[in-house]
Amino acid sequence: MSTILLILLAASLAPLTYLRLEARGPFLWAPMLLRAVAWGGLATLLVNPGCPASPSVTTPIVLLDGSLSMGADTSLLRAAADSARAIGPVRWFGDERPWTDSVADRGRSDLGPALTSAAALGRRVVVVTDGEIGDLADLSPELLGGAGYVVLPRPPRPDLAVTAVRAPPRATVGDSLVITAELAAYGTAAAESVVVVARLGARVLGKARVGLPPNGSRVVRLPVTSRGIPPGRQFVAVELAGNEDGEPRDDRRLVAVDFAASPGLVMLAAPGDWDARFLFRTLREVADLPVKGFVQLASGDWNDMDGLAPVSPAAVDAAARGADLLVLRGSTASTAAPGRARGVLRWPQATPGADEWYLAEVPPSPISLAFLAVPRDSMPPLFGLRPLSPEQGDWTGLTVQAGRRGTARPAIVGRQVGRRRELTVGADGFWRWAFRGGPSGDAYRAMVASSVAWLLSAPDSGAGRARVIRPVVEAGMPIVFERLQDSVTALAVTFDGGTGPVSDTLRFGGDGRATAWFDPGVYRYRFDGPGGGSGTVAVDSWSREWLPHPVVVENRPAPGLAAGQRRSARQWPGLYLLVLMSLAGEWFARRRLGLR
Repeated sequence: MSTILLILLAASLAPLTYLRLEARGPFLWAPMLLRAVAWGGLATLLVNPGCPASPSVTTPIVLLDGSLSMGADTSLLRAAADSARAIGPVRWFGDERPWTDSVADRGRSDLGPALTSAAALGRRVVVVTDGEIGDLADLSPELLGGAGYVVLPRPPRPDLAVTAVRAPPRATVGDSLVITAELAAYGTAAAESVVVVARLGARVLGKARVGLPPNGSRVVRLPVTSRGIPPGRQFVAVELAGNEDGEPRDDRRLVAVDFAASPGLVMLAAPGDWDARFLFRTLREVADLPVKGFVQLASGDWNDMDGLAPVSPAAVDAAARGADLLVLRGSTASTAAPGRARGVLRWPQATPGADEWYLAEVPPSPISLAFLAVPRDSMPPLFGLRPLSPEQGDWTGLTVQAGRRGTARPAIVGRQVGRRRELTVGADGFWRWAFRGGPSGDAYRAMVASSVAWLLSAPDSGAGRARVIRPVVEAGMPIVFERLQDSVTALAVTFDGGTGPVSDTLRFGGDGRATAWFDPGVYRYRFDGPGGGSGTVAVDSWSREWLPHPVVVENRPAPGLAAGQRRSARQWPGLYLLVLMSLAGEWFARRRLGLR
């Protein structure tokens, strides 16, 4: 009662101030009424009375885990959904997709975005989950402590799984390649002997039997042959054969390999001197492509640089024409045709002289970072230099001086020729850098690596207007596209997974990427319009959500308001707005009446 009297007193003081202090007029009631409302509201905020909270405030928002791990056990998902609906309105969490009342099909268990949005509403939040939260380390204790948790953990089961698979992204048809698989055992009481198989459809490419320690892991290397595999992108499955465990869906993983009729990097050397040998070895170490080398030991006779087996000139010519990067050493630098190569490294043989050439300046260039912090005075000298004449638009990679005196001359020059990038090396003796090792060896390796990276970064005419970031994505994860042209903001695309085409539109954000969500399967995509491009991508049935993970949260009731509690006046945002609008209205009315 005293609270009401105080509010009424504050509201009644407003008319008294007008009646006693202001000149009377026919429209004085308007500002007087507005001041009474404002002062009454201020008095209400001062005494801060309370009232019972409404059911919409006391009923919590329920965040239900929608990750695949919740769907690993149907009875667990059913119990979680029943518990969530009994508490309050349900929203799903797990990834960036909008929450919908659907099945648990999300490839992540990220709680942060959903918890932040729910907490901003000012209502209680209850999280129903199996406890396997993926982004717990990124959440603040205050945000985590403001929610309650209903944890329904998965029952522990023995499990054998393929946790990771790696393979060369590109291989030449007919060559052998090595696929590396990581295996893990969860909850096994004794060592298991398992068979790992690499398959392409029904064809077995490789097989190995390995032993797994209890609750341990193992890395296995599977040598496989690519003979008879058609060129193009193929999806090789690595699986555990004849294995029965608690979760069979993590026993098989896909890996993409682009099989080409010719190697991605081809080197032709005539003759096979020391510079050619060290360059070929370093190219195999730094290039993420199949590397093939051919050397001319006698006039007209070619040999494979791996085992010196004889190779026909027609085979050498076909490999050179189909290479993405062509490296030409010696006399071949001026005679071989570049074919379809996106990058060409020309290294003609220099005429040896009496001078020794030492590293001088390193001008800013695409390869200048390779010589960062390199002690130039300790680099071995080069013993030959072929004159290079950079033209307009060319860049110089490094310069050398004869005997550390005289004019600095270019030793590496790069240029753009149409859609092809070319690099010309004019000095001989770089093999001395690699042979000595230490800082000079590191500089040689970095120089070759940065040169290859620049040559291969030329635009690929067959890539189209966008490309897939990962050719294989896990179940429940999006297919991510990256645009190759900054002007592209939306791109119409057609997917075909074997059951009929599906049209969609990719909308690229500020990071230049767009996403599409699909069920497990292999999909052929094609961008609409001229020069759009096409490709193949796979959504694997494997997910890291199938693997056992530790439970990182515990059961805890939701803090905050409960049924029967009260809300104070200062928790009503509308009351603050009413006071502000009343004061502003009074000022406007007084100005209209000519009052100050």
